[in-house]
Amino acid sequence: MKITHTEIYRFSIPMEPFVIATGTMHFAQNVLVRIFTDAGIHGSGECSAFPMIVGETQETCLAMAKDFAQILKGKDPLDIPARMDDLLGYAAYNPTVKSAFDMALFDIAAKNANQPLYQFLGGHKRTIETDMTLGIGTPEQMAAKAVEHVKNGCRIIKIKLGKKVHEDIDRVTAIREAVGDEITLRLDANQGWSFDDALFALTELEKFNIEFCEQPMRTWFDDKLPELNVNSPIALMADESCYNHHDARKLINAQATTFLNIKFAKSGGILEAQKIHEIALQNGVKCMIGSMLESRLALTANLHFALASPNVVYFDLDTCLLGHLVDPVVGGLTYEGFMLDVPDTPGIGTEADEFFLEKCDSWTV
Repeated sequence: MKITHTEIYRFSIPMEPFVIATGTMHFAQNVLVRIFTDAGIHGSGECSAFPMIVGETQETCLAMAKDFAQILKGKDPLDIPARMDDLLGYAAYNPTVKSAFDMALFDIAAKNANQPLYQFLGGHKRTIETDMTLGIGTPEQMAAKAVEHVKNGCRIIKIKLGKKVHEDIDRVTAIREAVGDEITLRLDANQGWSFDDALFALTELEKFNIEFCEQPMRTWFDDKLPELNVNSPIALMADESCYNHHDARKLINAQATTFLNIKFAKSGGILEAQKIHEIALQNGVKCMIGSMLESRLALTANLHFALASPNVVYFDLDTCLLGHLVDPVVGGLTYEGFMLDVPDTPGIGTEADEFFLEKCDSWTV
């Protein structure tokens, strides 16, 4: 089997503004790639650029996608490690756009094996429940939104923080008082706090029975994470500090975190995500599968990976529920309340809506 050509789409999804500590997103800056082969099989992959975190924009993803498509033309799509090495040999970083190509290659491989992706990866169906994320607002706004989610059946709420620390404490206080004690609360500071602020906030918030806090400090303070981890009464989860399996190894060896957050936009896709999962599994460190602002296409691939990764026990797969104003996908992941399932069709089991694609800028390489 050989790759014949690749279609690249500016996969912009309009959405309600979403605020985190590092910035505000007004639309999902996504890119879709479809890799075609001479065997009549094609694979789809999607990435979601989050420039304030990963450093890639939709424009940089599109530019690199054209180069990557040229590199892969005429090569065997089933040798995924070799194909991803081809891309790494051309460009050192750019994990977000690489993840779209990785995803499309795995889609091809699973379709070729006539298996749903989770089965191709060695996984089995299990019960998966996602959290629901609250963007930063006033304590009153966030508490009201939390109550709305709980009324809709949500049992796990993830709270974005990382602005002024005293206001962050007020936010969590208001939310816990509004939803009661039975709802699981998680925090995500998105690198917004200093060491002192993080230690203060985590100590103050312990009484609210918080499950964990993601990425309390900027990555340039990773050398202080071990000290924070040992002194924090709330478990820490490394997110922006963990891109690849080398980061995972260093964080675990330094005892800098309790949990790891795996995202394809950081790891470059499934292949590297598997390596992070393996290192974490070997060291007894539980993982979460997270996401940026992907549509259900990439989220479906995320869930397939999670079903094949027994050490992934936390799920943050709510991105298409965070204000996406359109659903540009046919098939794929389904929500029953906040419980998730994937189809048993070969591959990822989802395609972009052709009517939506007609309105997108596109290139064929």
